Amino acid sequence: MEAQLLIDNASRPAQAGATFERRHPVTNAVVTRAAAGSVADAIEAVESASTAFKTWRNSAPSERRRVLLKAADALEARTPAFIEAMAAEVGASALWAGFNVYLAANLFREAASLATQIQGETIPTDKPGALSMTVRQPVGVILSIVPWNGPVVLAARAIAYPIVCGNTVVFRASEASPRTHMLVAEALVEAGLPPGVLNMMTNAPQDAPEVIDALIAHKAVRRINFTGSTRVGRIIAQKAATHLKRCLLELGGKSPLVVLDDANVDEAVKAAVFGSFLYQGQICMSTERIVVDESIADEFVAKFAARAKELPAGDPTKNAACVIGPMVAKESGTRLNALIDDALTKGAKLATGGHADGAVMPATIVDHVKPGMKIYDEETFGPITTVVRVKGVDEAVSVANDTAYGLSSGVFGRDVTRALGVAMQIDCGSVHVNGSTVQNEAQAPYGGMKDSGYGRFDGRAVIDEFTELKWITVEPAVQQYPV
Repeated sequence: MEAQLLIDNASRPAQAGATFERRHPVTNAVVTRAAAGSVADAIEAVESASTAFKTWRNSAPSERRRVLLKAADALEARTPAFIEAMAAEVGASALWAGFNVYLAANLFREAASLATQIQGETIPTDKPGALSMTVRQPVGVILSIVPWNGPVVLAARAIAYPIVCGNTVVFRASEASPRTHMLVAEALVEAGLPPGVLNMMTNAPQDAPEVIDALIAHKAVRRINFTGSTRVGRIIAQKAATHLKRCLLELGGKSPLVVLDDANVDEAVKAAVFGSFLYQGQICMSTERIVVDESIADEFVAKFAARAKELPAGDPTKNAACVIGPMVAKESGTRLNALIDDALTKGAKLATGGHADGAVMPATIVDHVKPGMKIYDEETFGPITTVVRVKGVDEAVSVANDTAYGLSSGVFGRDVTRALGVAMQIDCGSVHVNGSTVQNEAQAPYGGMKDSGYGRFDGRAVIDEFTELKWITVEPAVQQYPV
């Protein structure tokens, strides 16, 4: 497969003709050869977007809506291509790839509905004869940086919301999924998006720091939205702060699923399997900690382990039905093996699964995890989850909050009033009572607290993220001033 730069709606190679390769994490075969854009390419992309902004900012709501609705259809029509590209580039199952396209198409349609919801308000004023009001206006060029793990839906939200608010976008694709991200950009071009409104950059991994620095520093770039690790998000926020540019950051997570003593164990197990092992646990809101009351812990773990063992594993390029595919890089296995060894030496027990062989790892559950074990605190981002046994509601809440992260969470309990009380105490951007930690709907605000970032994607919250609020008054032609 190949991936090019997209500037002014034209696919082209990098200026110097440089390319880089995305290789399969298990076979090491070349999967995608992509354009290795340079700082010069990045500047060209921003300047194209800056020029397009002068026109696009004045586009009618109906035009923005029309483009996004057509893009949703174009995206869905590419579902087979997305399944093929995601299986090869990032080891995604057909289930995860198809789910990505479904979510992304819904997101485009939801974004289209916001076209006429970008509104200000009138404000009471003490000035006789004056009109006081606010308006929301586009910001300018938005730099959108997204990762490889949910490549379709994360790209869709990083593109659609700025565009519907009248901005233009420089979309910096992930080095791990360049072809997948190019398919998203192609859908928008097919939908009739004018040249320059969306420009896509790819770069070699070693060139990322200087390319991203150039993009952030460019005076035409007014805001940055980034989805990825907390470590990189902190760097981007610091760089943006030196230029006084606002960020929207959706970062890492260590999402807890709290299982109270009155929970429906079978339903909690279903949510735990889905949340822990969908796409090998490589989702920012994957269930990485299961906080279960000790009175039902044995039953829960036994049933959870039995379900995890049944999950089909393999290579999604050869078996579309597999659930557990390879991780994105063989280095992930080395990192996770070290976490397992540390936990086992400190008293944890393997309920099922075991060590990784490079990028290949079975569905793994580590039971009896306690503070002091590295896996208790560190984000795993793989097909592995932990069980922390607690006694009572207060300890469950304390353990759920005993993390630097605060992205997503879930609470299971038959007493919904009590479960809701627990939900209100958990420091996360989203809490799902009797549901999985892995959930997303385009009409609902999504984002984190603490080290999981700040700002919100989705819903009406994005209007604030991608517009400027301006106060305007219309005053009498003749006035008296005290000075």
